[in-house]
Parts: sequence; C-alpha cells; structure tokens
Amino acid sequence: MSEYARPDVLVGTAWVQEHLTDPNLRIAECDEDVLLYDVGHIPGAVKIDWHVDLQNPVVRDYINKNGFEAVLSSRGIGNDTTVVFYGDKSNWWATYAFWVFQLFGFEKAKIMNGGRQKWVAENRPLSQEKAKYPPTYFVARDRDDNQIRAFRDQVMKHVAAGNPLVDVRSPQEYHGELLAMPGYPQEGAMRGGHIPGARNIPWSKAVREDGTFKSPDELKELYQSQGITEDKDVIAYCRIGERSSHTWFALKYLLGFPKVRNYDGSWTEWGNLVEAPIERP
Repeated sequence: MSEYARPDVLVGTAWVQEHLTDPNLRIAECDEDVLLYDVGHIPGAVKIDWHVDLQNPVVRDYINKNGFEAVLSSRGIGNDTTVVFYGDKSNWWATYAFWVFQLFGFEKAKIMNGGRQKWVAENRPLSQEKAKYPPTYFVARDRDDNQIRAFRDQVMKHVAAGNPLVDVRSPQEYHGELLAMPGYPQEGAMRGGHIPGARNIPWSKAVREDGTFKSPDELKELYQSQGITEDKDVIAYCRIGERSSHTWFALKYLLGFPKVRNYDGSWTEWGNLVEAPIERP
C-alpha cells in the first residue's frame, strides 16, 4: 500500500486486529445493510448508520456542524481519535461515511482495505456486543461543501465546459436500461441514461475479488484509458453518491488527483431535473 499517493489513509485487516485495544482508535462500521452490525461486527467497533446518523431528517442534505459533533461525541470519538471505517459492499458505505467526515475536515480517518468482506473471509473475530464508550466533547470545523462536493448547477457548468465526469454505475444504468443497480428496485428517477459526456467506469473495476483496491498502476490504467487524468477537474457520480464516493476515494487518495468531487445528488437528482440533458447510446 506504500505505493499509493496517500498510503496513510488505507490500513489492512491485520493492522486493525493488532490495534483493537488502542484507546486512541475507533473502528466504525457503516453498511448498506444496517442489520449486519448486530449479526456480528469487529470487536469494539461502533455503528455509523449512513441514513440515520449522517443525513438531515427533513432536508435532502447532511447533518450540520452541531449534528456532526453530537454523532462523534456519542461514539466516544474525540478530536485526537483516529477513526477506521469499514463496511459491506466492498466499502461503498465506508468511503461514503469517510467522505461525509471530510466535509467537516476530519483528518484522522482511514479505510480498512477489503472491508467487512475481507475480515470475514479471513475468519477474524466478530462480536455481537454493542460497543459503548464514554461520551466525548468533539469540536468540529464548519462544514465545507466547496472542495469535495459538487452540486447540480456546478455539474451543469462542468458539462458545458467539457470537463470529465465519471459515471461509476453499472453499464445497464449508464445505457438507460435500468434506473438502479441490477437486482434492486428500479426507482429514484423518471428517466434513464447518463450525464452528457460522462465516461462509464464502474466502481467495481477499482477492486479485486477480495474487495481490496487494485494497485496504483492498475488504477492509473483504468482511468487514464478513459481520459480521466490528474491534471483535470473530475466529478464522479452514481445514483445517490455512495458508489461514487468509492471512486472519489480511489482518485483522490490512492492516485492523488488534486481536484475530484463527488456529485451526491447523482442520478436520483439529475434523472428528475426539468430540462437537464441526458444521453443514451
């Protein structure tokens, strides 16, 4: 992992097991299947529910500074605590939580390479005991939506300028055959297709069968072959922003792209926008 642009943000399963009792470390599980944590989780891990903990309950947006402080304080996360995220779906939701934490400038964050899949495959310990820690008094920075987040009007300008977008969804979604992932309810948007000019590079192409990220050379070839290079301003999107956070993480932290943003409105928003242009093959 030392060959990545930011090897400090990626740790292995063995490293996590060795640091399970580190008082300055919190392991956080964030899954699509919110019941998995109760089935069994890494001993001492806290649960971060992407929908309940990170989302504003009445506005389609994320929690504010006070809400973020409350979530972290309730999990025993202080300003000097390092948080290691992991989850199901090869870490979709782990990178999504990581991305939301970065909106508040939370620097002491890492991803466990391979996620829950690799931990379980290696027969590492699981616990059903809900982790509880003394509450802290976490002080957050103001939320910054300008550096790593893209909004629809910004995407419109991005398209008009001919800048690159990465559509990380399945080819069926990209081609407009499906509105959501294969095997999922086909909901969320009125129309199928993709944002004009977007290149289809499914998120799963960035990982191996065990859920770990591919090598830097493999990732460079994957994206450069589609014209996605580090000298460009890049926006990634999917359906609601979770799969694209995985690609955002790979581009920004593993390859060191200086300007890459996640369009979390993604196809659920774009596919419903009046007068928003779409493309189909």
